[in-house]
Amino acid sequence: MTTGRATRGFGLFGSPVPGHSLVHRAPLWVKFGFVLLVGVSTFVVRDWRVSAAVCGVVLLVHLASGLGLRRLMRSLAPLLPILVVLTGFQWWSHDLPFAARLVLGILAAYVAAGILTATTPVDQLLDGIVWAARPARRWVDPETVALTISIMLRSIPWIAGAFGDVRESAKARGLERSPRAVILPAVIHTVAYARRTGDALAARGLGDPR
Repeated sequence: MTTGRATRGFGLFGSPVPGHSLVHRAPLWVKFGFVLLVGVSTFVVRDWRVSAAVCGVVLLVHLASGLGLRRLMRSLAPLLPILVVLTGFQWWSHDLPFAARLVLGILAAYVAAGILTATTPVDQLLDGIVWAARPARRWVDPETVALTISIMLRSIPWIAGAFGDVRESAKARGLERSPRAVILPAVIHTVAYARRTGDALAARGLGDPR
């Protein structure tokens, strides 16, 4: 099955959206700091109400960037079922406040990372990653780190698009409620995509031990 939509941009993690908002014009280090702060809050905060406030701030930043609610909802569509399942499991294994804190933290970090990629040109983003990784060049190659991030940014919309295509195919056959008809083909396509990516890197001599 071809995943035509999987090869196109997807939501917040698709192609950068040109704009002149304050978020677009903000220095890269400010955006990185914002994403880092939101991500750290997921582990540090112990009150679900604070997590809800952080999530609200992230949504306000999204609106201020002019990315639009439609793009946000398209990005969240494949994530929402996972968050629902995660909420139920954490509620059952812990309690509702713990589940709310965890899920709101994940949601905030996801949207914050999406804002970064949607408002920053890819070359500028990768240059910033190389610069940030230079202090650790004794242990890691900054260019390899940037390549890894680049592959990740390409993989997220591809996997999300593949999942959407599989779901539409299952719906056309009346199997949209069957986890096996949706999850298994999506996993198979994701593994195949990972293998193709690995083969392409190996063909270029990347990823081999020095």
